[in-house]
Amino acid sequence: MPPICQLRSVGGLVTTSLGRCGLRSSCHGRSANHRATWAPSSFVFAYWYSNRNRRPAMTSHVKALTSPYPGSQVERWPVPPEKVSWSVDWPEYEPVEYTARPVLAQPVWADPPHSNEDFHPKYNTLDGHVQRTSFEGVYLVEDGKPKNPSGRTGVTGRGLLGRWGPNHAADPIITRWKRNTSGEKVTDPETGKAILQFVAIQRKDCGQWAIPGGMVDPGEVITATLRREFCEEALNSLERAGEEKDTQERIQSLFSQDHLPVYKGYVDDPRNTDNAWMETQAVNFHDDTGHILDQLALEAGDDAGKVQWADISQNHSLYANHAHFIKIVAEKRGACW
Repeated sequence: MPPICQLRSVGGLVTTSLGRCGLRSSCHGRSANHRATWAPSSFVFAYWYSNRNRRPAMTSHVKALTSPYPGSQVERWPVPPEKVSWSVDWPEYEPVEYTARPVLAQPVWADPPHSNEDFHPKYNTLDGHVQRTSFEGVYLVEDGKPKNPSGRTGVTGRGLLGRWGPNHAADPIITRWKRNTSGEKVTDPETGKAILQFVAIQRKDCGQWAIPGGMVDPGEVITATLRREFCEEALNSLERAGEEKDTQERIQSLFSQDHLPVYKGYVDDPRNTDNAWMETQAVNFHDDTGHILDQLALEAGDDAGKVQWADISQNHSLYANHAHFIKIVAEKRGACW
């Protein structure tokens, strides 16, 4: 088993140009079962494990234990690190059940409630066009409901997530080398390594900085999701209909080149519950010369409040597991971290 690793606490001051960010939630309604707030960020715990297929994966239940649940006043049942795993017997565990009203309204991207007599999901397989398999292997189903493969979260139901079980997303990590006015790569004075930059967006829902990304639509191939999400969130393509031919050609050139697979698996996301969780594929598309990306005008759109180029650095505090993803990119590209 790989060694235990440490993660920074959630939120705090970001010592880069991204400024201050932290997880914040608007408050709508109250939980029927209030519990004292337990702050996992006060003693961050993370660990590595190998799943049944012995594929190393990062499982860090830190942000998936924060209270209140995003967009609500629902307090999670306090889950100490030693009781996160389902393998630990814990008869006293009584998590609050919560599914947000927008999800219960059954938009096209959401499953019906389990109480719906016509709803018969097929877990751990492709269920029609809905992908219900997990990158972490076969997950447990108990009393007809899937169980989070990374353990307890203090909340049952779906929260803000549409699907029971895995909710699949795609995160395009778009990078270029930082260059000076002469076009030369800028290096870090301490490490002597070149500095890599990535496209960062500030999420509207929580104010945190993140990699642009979003949910994979039923039946959609991952490459299409990666391109669509970058264009919608970082180029505001939804509002810029009829883009110039030059812009379309640059986007096509960027996403048709060889790419670097970065991560595929479970995401420590504040929206996760015992029965619904986020999984993603993070992929790096790199413009080595800068000729493609330098001429693309970034413009925030869709779920992004702001968008900008940011230096890749270990000082970033990013949404969910995103700091881990860009660290992998920096290491594989031989850049400063």
